[in-house]
Amino acid sequence: MNFRVIFSTLGIILMIIGISMLLPLAWSVYYASNDLLAFIISSVITFLVGLFLFKGIKKPGEIRYKEGFAIVSLSWVLASIFGALPYLISGTFTNIADAIFETMSGFTTTGASVLTDIEVLPHGILFWRSLTHWLGGMGIVVLFVAVLSSIGVGGMQMFRAESPGPVAERIKPRISETAKILWFTYVIFTIIEIILLWIFGMNLFDAMCHTFGTLATGGFSTKNLSIGYYNSTIQWIIIIFMFLSGANFALYYSFLHNKTPKVFWKSDEFRLYSYIILSSITIITIILATNSYMPLDEAITAAAFQVVSIITTTGYATYDFDQWPLLAKSILFTLMFVGGCAGSTGGSIKVGRILILIKQAALELKKAIHPRMIIQLKIREKVIPENIVINILQFFFIYMMIFMLSSIIMTGFGLDILSAMTSVAATLGNVGPGLGLVGPAQNYNFVPSLGKLFLSFLMLLGRLELYTVLVIFSPHFWKK
Repeated sequence: MNFRVIFSTLGIILMIIGISMLLPLAWSVYYASNDLLAFIISSVITFLVGLFLFKGIKKPGEIRYKEGFAIVSLSWVLASIFGALPYLISGTFTNIADAIFETMSGFTTTGASVLTDIEVLPHGILFWRSLTHWLGGMGIVVLFVAVLSSIGVGGMQMFRAESPGPVAERIKPRISETAKILWFTYVIFTIIEIILLWIFGMNLFDAMCHTFGTLATGGFSTKNLSIGYYNSTIQWIIIIFMFLSGANFALYYSFLHNKTPKVFWKSDEFRLYSYIILSSITIITIILATNSYMPLDEAITAAAFQVVSIITTTGYATYDFDQWPLLAKSILFTLMFVGGCAGSTGGSIKVGRILILIKQAALELKKAIHPRMIIQLKIREKVIPENIVINILQFFFIYMMIFMLSSIIMTGFGLDILSAMTSVAATLGNVGPGLGLVGPAQNYNFVPSLGKLFLSFLMLLGRLELYTVLVIFSPHFWKK
């Protein structure tokens, strides 16, 4: 294990985070907020620690697989620790566990919160809160891997450890080019959504904050009512961009490169993603409309918003869906385990893995009927190697085991079984709100400090797709 390259790279990441802490200053000055000094102090501390780690290492060397995994996991931990400084110094939180929970929720794009009244917070703090989403959306490491590679630090191992989904689709042979394409797509979508939200009624500050939460599939809002505060036009704009953010970003490059929308429908994963969304919206709309819960047009908007918000793991809300009929809540709870597509900013298991699990189940059924038949699992006429199928089966098993064991642990912190299960599903899947005591109209403030730290760990596990974090707990990982 090359600790020099780990410390050096973590130093660069901390310096970038330190510089990012200066961005909220513009809003602090504009709104005459009382958090100006908190960001200056936090920025200086974070940048100097990063500079010390970076400058203190001479000839750090190349990043290999072990170093890549360690850097990715530790970067999220350090980002959450140092990212909590503005909250603590400004007095937003006095409890360290609360500050770390909120920051980890931001960087992992979970969107779960311990805040009871969001609208009383200074604008600088609100902007930083949403900015942590945007920075974490494509991954701290992936976003800056092009910068790291430009100064001679290898990035392929970090990209493999950070990139979501069963197999990250390689857009370009060079990792720096891939990162730049992802970055460009992310920034363009960000600019377009900010403009649209601003045109249709949001002020610039709210438009930026909600765009950060949408594109990152995060869910932090500047309003206590979340997106329910705004009109249906704004809700539909956010629905569209949540849907786009939940799809594989590699498809957008293919679309621009091939100049045809056929690339989307050629993707089995995208088709399944769209089918799950449309079928879920249809069923929930019927449930809401036939139960006289709301008029048909409102039911369509409410169902569309909540389905897309949950499956993409954004977590925004327009209604307290915990009050909806049981079948509607059950569908939303199930969607928490589906997640977005591979190569998206979404969390949870991912549609790509669900697709392979479904195809593998169908294949095993055929084998049971025709034992002598030789059948291979294919996607887009490409045979999926057996080791990838086994890897996905293992991932699914570990994910569900962690879910079940963590749910039991959360009951030990005083949560009822529904709240415990959905709090774990919502944090491990990076969704944000759950049901019961952690529903969309509630928050995580009541959870004991140790419980908040445990849920923060689940956020990290889910965002880095289990293995990246779990592997560093293995004694063999640290051996030479």
